[in-house]
Amino acid sequence: MAAYHTVVVGTDGSDSSMAAVEKAARVAADAGATLVVACAFYPADKEKVDKAADVLREEAYQVVGSAPAEDTLRTARERAVTVGATDVRTVPVVGEPVDSLRKVVAEHSADLLVVGNRGLNTLAGRILGSVPSEVARKSGVDVLIVHTT
Repeated sequence: MAAYHTVVVGTDGSDSSMAAVEKAARVAADAGATLVVACAFYPADKEKVDKAADVLREEAYQVVGSAPAEDTLRTARERAVTVGATDVRTVPVVGEPVDSLRKVVAEHSADLLVVGNRGLNTLAGRILGSVPSEVARKSGVDVLIVHTT
């Protein structure tokens, strides 16, 4: 019997999150599990995305990587299949990352959630919280935090 039946992984399109997608795909492939790739985003037109990316600079992946979510999810699916996942589903979710991932985990009855460690060891992450630390505390399922940075 496989340890996991459904694995959820979040991506924002950044290199760091794509490393988490690849690790999740390997885990899903080894377990014969379904892989669900989720991308949380807020709808925005190109002008708003460009303006936000200009202001955020090195943190622009948070905006650019999620808009449009379909492109991010297509790339993530291709990478997951390349490393061996066979049953891959993609889910765009409007909203912030932590609640969106928890929603996808519940809707797909997932038993493992995979995220990258981006923000986990930063000052902002320690003060404001980070996606990896928040999902580890709130998800209610096993969480694999992949060393991606």
